[in-house]
Amino acid sequence: MTQGTTKAAVFGTGSWGTAFAMVLADAGCDVTLWARRPDLVEAVNSTRTNPDYLPGIELPASVRATTDPAEAAAGADFTVLAVPSQTLRDNLAAWAPLLAPDTVLVSLMKGVELGTAKRMSEVVAEVAKVPDDRVAVVTGPNLAKEIAQRMPAAAVVACRDETVARRLQAACHTPYFRPYTNTDVVGCELGGAVKNVIGLAVGIADGMGLGDNAKGSLITRGLAETTRLGLAMGADPLTFSGLAGLGDLVATCSSPLSRNHTFGTNLGKGMTLQETIAVTKQTAEGVKSCESVLDLARRHGVDMPITETVVGIVHEGKPPVVALKELMSRSAKAERR
Repeated sequence: MTQGTTKAAVFGTGSWGTAFAMVLADAGCDVTLWARRPDLVEAVNSTRTNPDYLPGIELPASVRATTDPAEAAAGADFTVLAVPSQTLRDNLAAWAPLLAPDTVLVSLMKGVELGTAKRMSEVVAEVAKVPDDRVAVVTGPNLAKEIAQRMPAAAVVACRDETVARRLQAACHTPYFRPYTNTDVVGCELGGAVKNVIGLAVGIADGMGLGDNAKGSLITRGLAETTRLGLAMGADPLTFSGLAGLGDLVATCSSPLSRNHTFGTNLGKGMTLQETIAVTKQTAEGVKSCESVLDLARRHGVDMPITETVVGIVHEGKPPVVALKELMSRSAKAERR
């Protein structure tokens, strides 16, 4: 690493963690990937690929991997967390003592913790015992495979401290990846978490063959649900019409690359939850987060009927056709309520 080079640690070698490591490297950072599995570390370091999650895509020379979390964390200006959201607390508890003293912790995770109903940045601040202005979030319409292929994408870099957001923006700005700053961390995180739930709903509708009108309606009403929850939690409503809200929602609900959409499609086609989990290779965050999002909504007294419907189908065994009938037979109301 040359003098003055920004150092980043990325904890998690799934598709998005690996793709974002590529973005950081392409932006000029020296990147260390932490992986639990020695065989994956060996593959990254010897073949310059992640064969399990991004096969056939060559990683930049400035990305290296290790199984030693202390080695990954040492001297990192940015510590990027890219593990499944429900595993964050336990993982970070083990890593926290190893973190560089002034590192900025960056969450790539789009979920709400089960039991506590906490957003990922809240879990990070609590477990790592760092102030909010050292926790940032990267979110938006960011399907990992497309970014790894260096296809054009935009994102939001959110932090309560705009100076920190700008630093991270500079660290991940490349010719194909365009980050915008935002200080509304609450809104940005809610947009990312709830869109996974709506992605499941749209996937279920697609699997049932319900057509594009249904898809457009679910996307729009899903965004309305997200915005209602955001307003109740103090978010800026404009955030939901931006990349972290509408942008991410559209990408998730319209792409076969979306894990949540694909998971929902399989449910809509009649597969059971267990069958769908068995054919899903990576974590579909909305499957667990739909329960915690609904918990969060109830804590704030917010009505989220699409989220309730997804929970009914995924966790309560309600047949999709029954759940759809219940959703469509709700009492008529004004649109902006």
